[in-house]
Amino acid sequence: MPEKNAASGKLALGALSMFWPILTLLSMASVVGVHVFWGRRFRGAEQAASIEIENLKQVQRRASLQLQAQQKALLDSMVEGLLVLDGRGRISLANRAFATLFGVTVDIRGRTILEAVRLHELAELLDQLGTQQEVLGTELRLSRPVDRWVQVNGAVVCGADGQRQGTVLVFHDLTRIKQLEDMRKDFVANVSHELRTPLSLIQGYVETLLDGAKDNPEVETRFLQTIERNTGRLRRLIEDLLVISELESGRLRLNPQPVALNSVVRKVFEDFKARAEAAELELRNQAPELTVHADPDRVEQVLSNLVDNAIKYGHDGSAITVGAQAQAGGVVEVFVRDDGPGIGPEPLSRLFERFYRVDKARSREQGGTGLGLSIVKHIVQCHGGKVRAESQPGQGATFFFTLPIERP
Repeated sequence: MPEKNAASGKLALGALSMFWPILTLLSMASVVGVHVFWGRRFRGAEQAASIEIENLKQVQRRASLQLQAQQKALLDSMVEGLLVLDGRGRISLANRAFATLFGVTVDIRGRTILEAVRLHELAELLDQLGTQQEVLGTELRLSRPVDRWVQVNGAVVCGADGQRQGTVLVFHDLTRIKQLEDMRKDFVANVSHELRTPLSLIQGYVETLLDGAKDNPEVETRFLQTIERNTGRLRRLIEDLLVISELESGRLRLNPQPVALNSVVRKVFEDFKARAEAAELELRNQAPELTVHADPDRVEQVLSNLVDNAIKYGHDGSAITVGAQAQAGGVVEVFVRDDGPGIGPEPLSRLFERFYRVDKARSREQGGTGLGLSIVKHIVQCHGGKVRAESQPGQGATFFFTLPIERP
């Protein structure tokens, strides 16, 4: 029995020694398979993560570009000019309004103020911001690209550590405000002058009458006529000022309706017939049978002002012609032509300004207020039309204005 058991043991060991390499190979194959399997899974996950990261980067880039576009659109929509400088004093951002104000046509990022716009006043302002945290309400007059006034507000941008990181400058265009201030000053000065002249004459003649001239009937009559003429001039001036005020403030209400041009011209000529005959002037109505959509009283006022001027400056024996013609765009262009002395180029460009006179002495002598053509311009503009004048010295003048045509 012991021999039999020993033989069985030897047989088992021999079999085990035969299968051991096979088991080793199987174990190694399993390890390799597991490695290959997980290697593929890992590479797939790595590729997926890489794709996901790239997608996130693209999304971030698109979001950044969109944010930059929105920021640029927002800054370019500002009325105020904006300039941002970095900590070294170089320009990092300038919006469209700044470029327009200073006539900048190239990219100025990375440049200094002097390199970009060559204004020593701005450089001095930046020097002030070197010692102050902000500068408010500083006004500068620019001569390039056109004459402008700007108000500059500046502030220093500091980081959490208190160190200067940059500067922000905001520019407000004050040109229109300055122009309005100048217009107001000129208007007050002109009104004061226009009022002072007739008032001085009235006062002088009244004092002379009180000093004894009233005892001479002939002198008294002549003085009273002069006083009456100047009080009439004052009345017309005040009336014209009220009309100008209503027109410019928008308080004047129009009553638009169909207006037959030929009829209005005929009515205006009837009012000026006596004056025209006294000056030996011929009034010619060449207005066709056109109907405009306008306020009849205001159209009559425009024509009256223009015909009145034509009579004042027309030569004896000449003619004053009023006509009209339909134009493209649904408007009628009306003209008033005289054969007067004509107007030079410089005064022609200023005819419709308030209180402007080509011949100041003659205009005042004939009772003009200097507001007639300005009233004409405002009335026509209230109807949506335009005014202009054509003239050459010695060849008369023609005034044009447009009105909307009446639609059936």
